[in-house]
Amino acid sequence: MREAAGNIWDFHAEGHWVVITTNGSVRKDGAAVMGRGVAKEAALKFPLLPYELGNEIKHRGNKVIVFLQYKIITLPVKHQWMEKADMHLIEVGLGDLIELLNATSNIPSPIYMVRPGCGNGGLDWKDVKPIIAKYLDDRFVVVEREVADARPS
Repeated sequence: MREAAGNIWDFHAEGHWVVITTNGSVRKDGAAVMGRGVAKEAALKFPLLPYELGNEIKHRGNKVIVFLQYKIITLPVKHQWMEKADMHLIEVGLGDLIELLNATSNIPSPIYMVRPGCGNGGLDWKDVKPIIAKYLDDRFVVVEREVADARPS
């Protein structure tokens, strides 16, 4: 696992795959709840993604899901949108992610992802990093979001 600072969507715009963190909530209209963080950004970029993810969650459960057409992989970090991120769910998802990537050659590296569970999930990176380091190899770059300079120009 490597680390970098930046905007994950800049890496995506360069043609790289990204992993977005998600939850298992599906609205009455069938769309996955993608209301905050990197999931919301993905939903704004790809308006059909919430419905496609919602359908997958309904049929397969809250699992790692690959969306070839978007170069996006989902990693569940919460069971329901309003909960705090679940470290066990993250760990299970990381195991599934590695198993999936080891079984396919369709997804080239590097693969970029945000710090799972550390934004709106409420977890601290110091607690999450040792867990994900057990799973992620050099195919992955974990991106810390750059903070905009708050100084007046």
